[in-house]
Amino acid sequence: MVKQFESKYIPLSNYFKKCIKKEFILTYEEIEAIIGQALPNAAYLSSSWWKKTKPPALHYFAWINYGYSVKDVVLGETVIFQAMNEVEDEENDIDQDILVIREAELDDARPFITLQETIFSETDFMLYGESDFQMTVQHIRKQMTVWKSSPNSVLFLAIMNGQFAGFILLQGHSAPRARHRSSLVIGVKKQFSRKGVASSLINRAFLWAKQNGVTKLELTVVKENMVAYRLYQKAGFENEGLRKNSLLINGQYVDEYYMGRVIESEN
Repeated sequence: MVKQFESKYIPLSNYFKKCIKKEFILTYEEIEAIIGQALPNAAYLSSSWWKKTKPPALHYFAWINYGYSVKDVVLGETVIFQAMNEVEDEENDIDQDILVIREAELDDARPFITLQETIFSETDFMLYGESDFQMTVQHIRKQMTVWKSSPNSVLFLAIMNGQFAGFILLQGHSAPRARHRSSLVIGVKKQFSRKGVASSLINRAFLWAKQNGVTKLELTVVKENMVAYRLYQKAGFENEGLRKNSLLINGQYVDEYYMGRVIESEN
C-alpha cells in the first residue's frame, strides 16, 4: 500500500518511482528543482529530518514508498539515497536519466528566467534572441499568477536528473469564442536534446488540455526548423498555413508555419 504525504512532495515521489539505481546522490538544489519550492528549514538544520521513518512526519514516504532510504546527508549540500533491497541486476548501475514534468510554482520564477535565457542563446528558432529577453523575477511571478488563475493557460517545467531541462507554455485566449484554444511555446536546453524531453512535454500538454476543456492547440515553427516541424507532425499537429516574413532574425526575414491539433475534451 502506497502511503500518502504532502502534495508538494509528489514530484519527488515521481522521481523515485522511475529510479532503478542502487545508490545515488541528489543535491539540495536538485531536490528543490524537482519539487518546485524550498525545502523546510528542518531539512537544512537536522539530518534526522531526512532519516525519519515514523509519523507525524510524512515526507519520507516520497522515497520509502519506492524502496529507498537515506544513507547519508551533508546538511545544506547533498543527500545520498540507497535502495533498501539489494538489486542483483548489474544493469541497474548504468547511467539513468530521470525526467519529472510538473506545473511551475512561483518559486520557479528565477530558474525559469535562467532556463529561457539559456535556450534563447542556443537557437535562432525562438521568438526571442539571446539579448532580447529581459524579465525580472517579479514580472515572471506576476505572469505565473495569471497563468495559474486562467482556465486555459499553464506552464509545465521538465526537470531531468534534478536539472531544469525545458518548458512548455500553454497560453489561452480570453475572448469567449476562442477560449477553447491555447497556443504552445516549447523550449528545451541543447544538452537535453534527443532525450525525449520535448515529446514528454507535448504529451503532458495534451493530457492537461483534455482534462481542462481545451480542444485546440496551436503553435508556430520557423520554416527552416525541420527537426521541430517533424516532431510536431509526429505528435499529430497539422500544417495549417504559412506566415511569410513572420520574424526578423539576424537581419533576415523568415517564414513560419502555423500548426494545430484538435484535442478531444474529457469535460
